[in-house]
Amino acid sequence: MSWQPKRDAQTTLQQQIIDWIIGNIERGNWVVGTKLPTQRQLALQFGVNRSTVQQALEELKADGLLEGKVGSGVFVANNSWHVLIKQAQPNWQNYIETSLHKPNYHTIQLINEYEQRSDVIRLGTGELAPSLLPKAEIEASLRELTLHPKALGYSSPQGSEALRSAICGYVKKRGIQASPQNVCIVSGGLQALQLIAVGLLEQGAIVFQEGTSYLNSVHPFQSVGMQMVPVVRDTQLNIILEQRKRKRQAIFYAVPTLNNPTGAVWSQAEKEQLYEACKQLRIPIIEDDVYHELLFDETSKPIKAIDENGQVLYIGSMSKTLSPGLRIGWVVGPTTVIERLADIKMQTDYGSSAISQEIVLHWLQTGKYEKHIKHLRHELQQRAIFVVNILKENFAEIASWQQPKGGFYIWLKFHEPIVDKGLFMKLLQHHVLINPGYIYDPQDAHHIRLSYAYATMEELGEGLQILHDVVVSKK
Repeated sequence: MSWQPKRDAQTTLQQQIIDWIIGNIERGNWVVGTKLPTQRQLALQFGVNRSTVQQALEELKADGLLEGKVGSGVFVANNSWHVLIKQAQPNWQNYIETSLHKPNYHTIQLINEYEQRSDVIRLGTGELAPSLLPKAEIEASLRELTLHPKALGYSSPQGSEALRSAICGYVKKRGIQASPQNVCIVSGGLQALQLIAVGLLEQGAIVFQEGTSYLNSVHPFQSVGMQMVPVVRDTQLNIILEQRKRKRQAIFYAVPTLNNPTGAVWSQAEKEQLYEACKQLRIPIIEDDVYHELLFDETSKPIKAIDENGQVLYIGSMSKTLSPGLRIGWVVGPTTVIERLADIKMQTDYGSSAISQEIVLHWLQTGKYEKHIKHLRHELQQRAIFVVNILKENFAEIASWQQPKGGFYIWLKFHEPIVDKGLFMKLLQHHVLINPGYIYDPQDAHHIRLSYAYATMEELGEGLQILHDVVVSKK
C-alpha cells in the first residue's frame, strides 16, 4: 500500500483517505470482513496525524461501511455493498415525495392491487363484468372493418373526424348541438379531467363539487394545485358560490346522472338551477355524463342541452358501456377550448388509439352500440334486483339504501359508523374487496359503494353474506 494523500489537492486529507478506503471496497480489494490496518499504521503510511485517520474511520463507521469490534479492530461491514449502491443511486424517495402528483389513499392503492387477484370477490368495482362485455361482437367488428392505412398511424389532434361527426349525431339525440370542431376524442373520462386541469385552470383555482365525489378518490385537480370545495345544492347556491369564489378562478364539476358513487339522479329543475347559478357568476361547468346510457328509465336532458353560451364542457365515454380497454371518450365544448385540450393531449400521448376509434365509429354507424346498450341495461337491472333482494333479506336491520335507478352502484348506508380501515382490512382477509365511503368523503364512516356490475351472481351472494357477518361481528 504505497498510496498517500496529496497535501496540495483541493479536497481535505480526511476526505482523500475516505475516498481511498471506499475505492478499495468498491474494487473488491477489501471484501466484507476484511480487517483494516491499525490507526497507527495508516497514519504512518499516509504521513498524517493519527487524529485525521481516526476522523475518517469514524465517518465511514457512521455511514455503515465499516464496523468496529472492541478489542479486535476495524472491519469492512456486512452491509457495505448495500450502502455503496444506495449512495451511488439518486435519492428516488426524495424525488417521489417532492413530485407534483400526490400519492393516492393507501386504501385505493390496495383496491387497485387486489382487483387484479382472481381469488377476491370484488363488491365495489366500477367496471363491467367480463361476461357483460360484447367480446364476440367486437371480434366480429374487427373482421368487418376495412382499415385505411392512416388508421394504423397517429390520430389527428382532436381525433378521427369521422368519429367526431358520428358523436355529434349521437349526442344530438340528447339535445346537444355540436359540430366536429366542438369535439375532442380522449382516452376515457379521467383523461378529459386531467386535460382540463392542466390546460384551462390556474394554480389555486377552485373546483366546486358535491360533498361525496368520485374526484376525492382520484387527484386530477388536486395534484396540479386546485382547491376542491364541496357545496350543497340548495336555494342558497348562488350566495354560496359567490362567497366561496370571490375573485378566484372557479369551475363546477357535476355528475347529474347516476352520480359516482351515490347513484343520485338530478331532476331537470336541479340541472337548470345549477346552470343559472353558474351562468350568473360566469363559472364554467364540467358535466360528467359517462353513466347516462345505463339509466333504467328515461332521463331529463343534460345540462349541455340548455347551454346557450358555451359554458358547459360535456364528457362522454364508452369505458362504462362498451369496453374500458378501448379507452375512448370525448369532450364537447367551445372550439377554442377543444383546440387547447387537443394541443395538450398531443403533448402528452399523441392521440388516442386510432384503431379503437375505428371500432367505436363502426359501432355507432351500424347501430350495434344502441342495441348493445339496450341489452346491457336489462342485464344490469336484473343484477340490481338480485342484490336488492339480498339486502332486503339480510341487511334491513343494519343498513339502508335507495332503489338503484341504473348504472353500477348502490350507496349502502350502515346505521352505525363502522366503515373504517379496520372493516376494509377485515373483509380483505376474507377475500372480499369493498369501496368504503371514506375514499369519496373523508368524513364518511357509514357508506360503502356496492357494485352489482362486476362480480358474478354467485360471488355477489357469497360476498354479501361475508359482509353481513363481518359487520354484525364488529358491532
